[in-house]
Amino acid sequence: MIFDYNVVLESLPLYLGGLLTTLKLLSLSLFFGLLLALPLGLMRVSKQPLVNSTAWCFTYVIRGTPLLVQLFLIYYGLAQFSVVRNSILWPWLSSATFCTCFAFAINTGAYTAEIIAGSLRATPNGEIEAAKAMGMSRRKMFRRILLPSALRRALPQYSNEVIMMMQATSVASIVTLIDITGAARTFNAQYYLPFEAYITAGAFYLCMTFLLVHLFKLAERRWLSYLAPRGH
Repeated sequence: MIFDYNVVLESLPLYLGGLLTTLKLLSLSLFFGLLLALPLGLMRVSKQPLVNSTAWCFTYVIRGTPLLVQLFLIYYGLAQFSVVRNSILWPWLSSATFCTCFAFAINTGAYTAEIIAGSLRATPNGEIEAAKAMGMSRRKMFRRILLPSALRRALPQYSNEVIMMMQATSVASIVTLIDITGAARTFNAQYYLPFEAYITAGAFYLCMTFLLVHLFKLAERRWLSYLAPRGH
């Protein structure tokens, strides 16, 4: 078998356009997913049963169902209701980009909320006692001590979530978006070269994974250096 480099090189603009779409979907999804995850994570550690159980139900349902099913329900499922089609939200809900970002955001938001909640529960008692000794209110303690500390400790787990989310963006091509995987499908439809099409897509995803891992390693080195063992 001979790998056709010439055809791949000719199709690089298609893949680069798919890369931009993938980066757009990933950045928007992570941004809004994190905005959703912060209050949900705080709700998950609340001592009020109603608040805690509400957040638990949301994260359980989202984490317990496939992302592809969630995307289909939002993009195809809602369109069958006339009340949705006649609402002011229809211009948004009829957009493949909006529906994809919305599905990705709630999905990563649910997973990130549990990561944040786990980090909050793992907060050392010494930090809590020190904040109380300073006379901080519970709200101020969360805002200035517990949440920043938890977010720093959550970096290793969150890096895995970001990489998983990046790889999950490949389902966007199913709803007509030309991301990296969509570019590979278009390439294969034009040239009938599935090996070249998908090995090139895999190379793009591998490079993105390498870059994300490197960036998170730098972030961990900066913000988690105080947790490293001290030399004697």
